[in-house]
Amino acid sequence: MDYLDTKGRIFDIQRYSVHDGKGIRTIVFLKGCILRCRWCCNPESQVYDIQEMKEPNGKIRVMGEDITVREVMKTVDKDSRYYFRSGGGLTLSGGESLLQPEFARDLFRAAKDRGYSTALESMAGVSYDKIEMVLPYLDQYLMDIKHTNPNKHKEFTGKENTLMLENARKVAESGKTELIIRTPVIPGFNDTPEEIRGIAEFASKLPGVKVMHILPYHRLGYDKYVGLGRDYPMGNVAPPEAEKMAALKRVVESCGIECVIGG
Repeated sequence: MDYLDTKGRIFDIQRYSVHDGKGIRTIVFLKGCILRCRWCCNPESQVYDIQEMKEPNGKIRVMGEDITVREVMKTVDKDSRYYFRSGGGLTLSGGESLLQPEFARDLFRAAKDRGYSTALESMAGVSYDKIEMVLPYLDQYLMDIKHTNPNKHKEFTGKENTLMLENARKVAESGKTELIIRTPVIPGFNDTPEEIRGIAEFASKLPGVKVMHILPYHRLGYDKYVGLGRDYPMGNVAPPEAEKMAALKRVVESCGIECVIGG
């Protein structure tokens, strides 16, 4: 079978993004996730099943589509001139893209065949052989490290993080891709200087890792929970203020690693 005919399940394609990798990018969001983070802004990604979600205007939107690499790339290719001018390209997100490793690999392969840069947003919570499948085609790995304490990680996400931290070390030691650590700053979970310092110290010891992103919690996913008929787990928790994010940035930098708020 031609690799362009590999099929996977997505729930969105977002064009003209300037986040989640270098330059102007197209982000493909894959269905399925192993975590149930309380703050997840894409709850429609969590299950692999195709779902219906009511939008704020009352319309019903089908969340999930089975599609081939060839079909995805027809959309990605529309903005090729922007990729070449900006150094941008294709980013895979989710959910956890590596739950569909063959599809992720072949999407990246198609992008590289066209000369586009590739980036993956992932928490690395899969067996390392699945990560190895995409590394030959991957320019940037934007890896979520949410906490260093496995018990607290499990309390807030549903799973502990030993495998994720182990995979971060393996990716860094492989030297096959640029690894950037990303941490969502979540009130009540990991927003103390001590917790952020723990993650920054871990990141600073990974070979080749020079940058860490800290991403302030937001409530932009609230309407999706309503549309899916689910309670919003974060309740009325407010996003962290700019002053707090700036202070946490200084904590990261004190560990000898560059810090970017947002990403």
